[in-house]
Amino acid sequence: MNGDNFYEWFNKILSLLNENAVIVMDNASYHSVKKDPFPLISSKKADIISWLENKGEVVDHTKIKSQLLERAQVLKPQYEQYVIDDLAKAANKTVVRLPPYHYELNPIELAWSSVKNYVRMNNTTYKLQDVRKLLEEGVERVTPDMWKNFVAHVIKEEDTFWQIDVLSDQLLDEEQGSHVITITGDTSSDFDSD
Repeated sequence: MNGDNFYEWFNKILSLLNENAVIVMDNASYHSVKKDPFPLISSKKADIISWLENKGEVVDHTKIKSQLLERAQVLKPQYEQYVIDDLAKAANKTVVRLPPYHYELNPIELAWSSVKNYVRMNNTTYKLQDVRKLLEEGVERVTPDMWKNFVAHVIKEEDTFWQIDVLSDQLLDEEQGSHVITITGDTSSDFDSD
């Protein structure tokens, strides 16, 4: 799979989805092809300057690459747009992206785990044809009820994250209130003169 193939497939399936559908997307590279690729440390200085100038920035050409990239990093969030998001929007659909490195918020991961387990438990020949057949059988074994359970599990995980977030905020607020340090007067020490 690559960005072009995914785009082509995605374009075909959009019309099959309900109006105003929300499409949950993981962070596979082919899901995340950028409209306007962000400059990298490996980019040529001229390309970084061009990217910044295309965003309306007045660029000091004497700056080194790392300084230019620092400025680009500040602008990045407002220009980070994905090719398929525009395609979905034009079809009155919305793409929501999962946070990176949170497979537990993706029900498809639970489905794949079930499929892979089926293949692992039933693979006796280790021949590609047999593994492919087992893979297809494993996918067919994922029922609507299983999918419903996978989604319910992910919702519980989300709720847990929200609860942890609230508790973290409360603890931090309590900590900040009880550990206020005030420094007054001369803060120099004998070590300052060494």
